[in-house]
Amino acid sequence: MKLSATSWSFPACTLPEISGILKALGIDAVDLGFFYASDIGKEKLLADPLGLAAALKTQGIGFANLYYLFGSSLPDRNLASSAHREENLADFKKAMQFCKALAIPTIMLLPGVINKGQGRKEALLQTAENLTLLLPLAQEADVTLTIEPHVHSYLESPSLVLELLERVPELKLTLDYAHFVCLGYRQEEIDVLAPHAAHIHLRQARPGVLQAKLDEGTINFPALLATLKTQGYSGYLALEYVHQSYMNTLYDDVLTETVRMRDLVKAYV
Repeated sequence: MKLSATSWSFPACTLPEISGILKALGIDAVDLGFFYASDIGKEKLLADPLGLAAALKTQGIGFANLYYLFGSSLPDRNLASSAHREENLADFKKAMQFCKALAIPTIMLLPGVINKGQGRKEALLQTAENLTLLLPLAQEADVTLTIEPHVHSYLESPSLVLELLERVPELKLTLDYAHFVCLGYRQEEIDVLAPHAAHIHLRQARPGVLQAKLDEGTINFPALLATLKTQGYSGYLALEYVHQSYMNTLYDDVLTETVRMRDLVKAYV
């Protein structure tokens, strides 16, 4: 297991600044996204994926994952809708060119939300159809396609996640226990998803609170890491403390909590 950290953890820092911070912390890889000062630029990626990849190679750090949004918000062009299927496929091909050029091992998509006229089951079936079309493109580029179940998506229970995985057998997860703990699931109920993980997000949480200081949450990280080890997990553990309005995650010292989580992981891995 290897450490990375999410670029969106440091909203005021550019990607070169984040790369410098992480290297100083002994973290050799970063998760890329389209947010804040470290935004790599979706328009740049779609216009010239290989050119953007070449420019990013100068960062002197590894790239663990790309968090890709098709639209400009969680509902926009989301995977539980069929409205933008062809457009999303075309954009995803370019995202795969970018990931392949940078040897990014995994890409993270969101499962989607409940759209007009849907329930959870209908949203899941539509997502499964869309993912089945995207999966061969990722496989051709030697990139592992993952989705992240999250609060405010339709995919908010371990049982629904397992149903989606049954419908798209080669799909993998970016797994963040915090989203399920926040919703009230016990850790052992979430453990059933660990065998399907290809990327992990780490931050502390407790029921009703998506992000908490390390000593103010309920996730047992030694147990979590032991579960991953038992499953033979060898991918990245991405430290994901954030400072953003989503779920009121505004009140933690991101750098301090990142260091504390880094130290905990190093003590048990």
